[in-house]
Amino acid sequence: MEAKLLLKNLDTWDKRVILKYNGFGGVPLTILLKIISFLGRETLWMLLMVFYLFIFYDSFLFSSISTVFLIGVLIIAPLKKLIDRDRPFEALKKIEVLEREPTSRSFPSWHSYNVASQGLLFALLLNSPMMVIIVVVIMIFVSFSRIQLGVHYPTDVICGTFIGILGFLIAKLVLVPLLNSILIYFEQLNVWNIYKQVINPLLLENIFYMMLVIGLISIIIYLANYKWIVEYYNKSKRA
Repeated sequence: MEAKLLLKNLDTWDKRVILKYNGFGGVPLTILLKIISFLGRETLWMLLMVFYLFIFYDSFLFSSISTVFLIGVLIIAPLKKLIDRDRPFEALKKIEVLEREPTSRSFPSWHSYNVASQGLLFALLLNSPMMVIIVVVIMIFVSFSRIQLGVHYPTDVICGTFIGILGFLIAKLVLVPLLNSILIYFEQLNVWNIYKQVINPLLLENIFYMMLVIGLISIIIYLANYKWIVEYYNKSKRA
């Protein structure tokens, strides 16, 4: 009974907060938050994985970014399916969506997970107190952007942030050392030339390598925009 009351109170609070801050600050703030919100997109981190594996090879950075991202895939995606929470604009008539409508479920927030987990990762790598402050500020802005833009409830972004912190810790303590060790092992086999922490000359010297990299980047960008490409195509077909 107490659990049901707690959930009901949380739901009431969620709705009150998002109705208050949806569109807050007008057009100028909305534009700024849409730009900042990109830091939480999966697209950005997938492109960085390609960059640190094929363009500017760094086994540790690739291991760090990819394992943090993988943990998110294994936790966030199933939770979205399991909880199956409607987006605010699906449940509340007064909510105005100020970006392209997401098609995944609402809980928890992918953006909050990404910016918390990857942000903590880079704060650790740069080993700077100032970077920690910057990361916290970015986390707050990205999380708030999801509420202001009308696509997430406050509890979505709060839980996404906590899961991001958990994902970062798991990656740092377990998966990053494991994957990095595997990559270093393959480096020592000397099966092919490996260019570390420099722009890979194969990008200009080998047409097949260049096409591979361009193909991977194109696939990531296409997948990020697939649903909207299909929607645009269907609208054009009906016109």
